Amino acid sequence: MQKTQKELAFLREMHIADKWTQRFADLIDKHLKFNDEENLLYLNAGTGNHCFALKDRVGEKTAFFAQCENDDLLSISRDKAIAVGADIDFSMVRFEDDSFDLVLTDATLERSSEAGKLLGESVRIVRENGRVAVMMVSAGSFGEIFSLLWEVLFNEDLGQHGAAAESLIARLPTISKVEELAENAGLKNINIHSASEIFEYDNGKEFISSPLVSDFLLPEWLESLNDEEKERVNQKLAELIDSEDGSLTFRFTVKATLLIGTKSARQ
Repeated sequence: MQKTQKELAFLREMHIADKWTQRFADLIDKHLKFNDEENLLYLNAGTGNHCFALKDRVGEKTAFFAQCENDDLLSISRDKAIAVGADIDFSMVRFEDDSFDLVLTDATLERSSEAGKLLGESVRIVRENGRVAVMMVSAGSFGEIFSLLWEVLFNEDLGQHGAAAESLIARLPTISKVEELAENAGLKNINIHSASEIFEYDNGKEFISSPLVSDFLLPEWLESLNDEEKERVNQKLAELIDSEDGSLTFRFTVKATLLIGTKSARQ
């Protein structure tokens, strides 16, 4: 059964922030240098974990704003900010053009097709010569899952005989496509950093039942199927993982990618 928005927000706090988001946030911590910006915005702030860590780095001179994706995530973030005394302005406000010196964006749980739109929104609200840093998933991710998913869909005569799984691979942008999207959005001085992250599960059941997979990844991947078909695919996918890997753990790879660029001056 599909989770409510409130339940998904709770899962973001309890499971996704540390097990998923932090893998991408590590790229920002490693590659992004702060330049005493007057203000910054964290777009798609989730439950705020990375915001709190960054606030200590940027210092008191930088005004820190964070935009959450929905009311339930906003409520969790604000409560945590009060509890730890963090001076971060969490909201769901739509900011005006050219409002910030730096915009950090988490696009890691966004649909691949929405990456360009979110990048464009990040560029819109940053000032000329301000910087944008976007975390996303790029091509080369989930290959181990998609190959098994294709086999299940083909065997079960679902998803146009596996074509749905093939389209998932095609949706993920290559590094060159990410650079092209950045240039089209109006960025210059583009730098892209990537790291391969490994996610490991003891068996197929643990993989299928994990919140990351069952509540955040599979719902998008299997959105064209009805509830009965989704349940069948979940069961067959878990069985196939166990038959393929036997007593070994099941691993899949994610290409964690960070795009950093500077907004070009208008001509």
